[in-house]
Order: sequence, then structure tokens, then C-alpha cells
Amino acid sequence: MGAYLIRRLFQAVVLLFIVSIVTFMLIHSAPGGPSLLSNPELSREDIERMREQLGLNDPLPVQYGRWLKNVLQGNLGRSYNTIEPVGSLIADRLPNTLLLTGIALLLSIGLAIPLGVISALRRNSALDRIVAGVSFFGVSIPVFWLGIILIIVFSIQLRWLPAGGMATLGEEFSLVDRIKHLILPTIVLATANLAELTRYTRSGMISVLSEDYIRTARAKGLPSNVVVSRHALRNALIPVVTVIGVLLPRAVGGAAITETVFSWPGMGRLAVEAASTRDYPVVLGATLTVAIVVLISSLVTDLVYGYLDPRIRVG
Repeated sequence: MGAYLIRRLFQAVVLLFIVSIVTFMLIHSAPGGPSLLSNPELSREDIERMREQLGLNDPLPVQYGRWLKNVLQGNLGRSYNTIEPVGSLIADRLPNTLLLTGIALLLSIGLAIPLGVISALRRNSALDRIVAGVSFFGVSIPVFWLGIILIIVFSIQLRWLPAGGMATLGEEFSLVDRIKHLILPTIVLATANLAELTRYTRSGMISVLSEDYIRTARAKGLPSNVVVSRHALRNALIPVVTVIGVLLPRAVGGAAITETVFSWPGMGRLAVEAASTRDYPVVLGATLTVAIVVLISSLVTDLVYGYLDPRIRVG
């Protein structure tokens, strides 16, 4: 296990290096340059002086080398727009994104596994067809469209829930207020994951329930709940764990749309705002952070996968 972890960490470092190079080259190749330099009140001399101060006149390999050296020293640079350290901006926004995506993922897992199991046990029943229909709807519906519909219904028409932000302006922090602000973005972010996990759980359970060892367990007279919980569910969850490992980074990346629709001050919204103004240091810092989250989730998925299926040796 130790050798496996060291090998995976080495691969993670190499991948981060590749991601940083590709992101750096792409963002610096975008036409127009930082919007900071597009201010019509700046003279040509001012723009040229600012480009020189930001190091934008240097060749790209030189700029990348300088950025990488600073990153290795723990310095992600400063935002072109706010002059704040990128590390501080990310430290402020990342917990908000992890809170939102974490709750959404827990909600989708907590509902999807029971729904998938019940749907498989009652295959071709009315309940199974309803779950299949809702799952298809959840996978097909665009995230931004669902978010707008929920805002119109629950915020504008019914006035039950806030339309955006993390807290009500002018009010002191309260847990109830924070939960109210979390409900709509959590539903939007969890819907697609819930639908996909339900379908995978159902398929896995149907496949496992037809195996010989399940029939043997039933023939021994074991209660149905024991057969399902001890013999079927664990094996059925193996492909589901793989899907969860894919959904976590997708949730972090997909949070950009949800956070923008609901004005949630997280990493996704920060990255969108930085990309729209071509704030290079913030875009690079946000991309690097998301890449680290993806690699960590992938590593955890592999470890859980090996735990659920002892035939898989990761050592």
C-alpha cells in the first residue's frame, strides 16, 4: 500500500505539472490580454509600462518559469483586478464550494443508493418506472435551466427561499438563514448526480441479484434483507464507487454554473469572473486547486474500490 501511494503521488505531481503548463499556455494565448489593460483612460505609454511591470512582455516560457518558481515557494501571485493575493482569494472561496458540493454529493448518495436498491428489488413495477423516469429527467435537464426555474418558483413566486448569496444582507449570521440559502443550489447540484447514481445502483443490483452466490444464499434460507445487505449491496456498490469518484470532480467543476446562477461566492464563481476579465493569476490558481481536488478524489476512490473488492490489490 505504501509503494502504491508513493507511485500515485508521483503521478499526481506529474499531472499537476502538465495541467499547469497547458492552462498557462491557453490562458496567455487568448486574444486581448487582461481586461485591466483595456481601460480607455490609459494611454499607450501607461499600458506598455503596466505590461512591463506584470512581466507580460517576456516570452511565455520565461513567464511560466517565473510563475512556477513562485508557486513552489507558496506564492500564487496577486490578482490583476483586486491586487489581493490569489492564495487568500482561494482560501476565502474554497470552503464555500466544498460546503455546497459536499452537501449536494452527500444528499445525492444518501438518496440514490436506497432508490436504486428498491428500484432493482421491484424491477418493472410502477415504482421502478417512476424512478427510471425521474432519473432520466434529472440527467437530461440543464443545470442552469433548473436553477432559473427554481428561483422563479420558490424565490419570486412563492417567496419561500432566497434567490442567491450565502446570507441575507443586513442580518447577523444564523444557521437557519444559511440553510435557506443552501437549499436551492444544493438541489440543482445534486439532481444530476442523484439521477446518475440511482441508475448505476439499480443496474449493479440487478446484475448482482442474478449471480449464483445470491441464489445459493437464498437457498440456505437466509432472510432477504441479509442477502441484500450483506451479499448483494457490497458488490453492487463497486461500480457506484467508481462513478462517485468521477462525480466529485465534476461537481466541483459544475459548481461554476450553479454558483454563478445563485451568486454563491465559491471557487467556481471566482474562476468564471477571473476568466471573463482574463485575470491570469486567479485563473491559474483556481485551475491548480481544482486539479488537486480531482487528484485527491481519484486517489480516495481507488483506495475505497480496493476495500470493497479484496480481489483488487493496490499494493
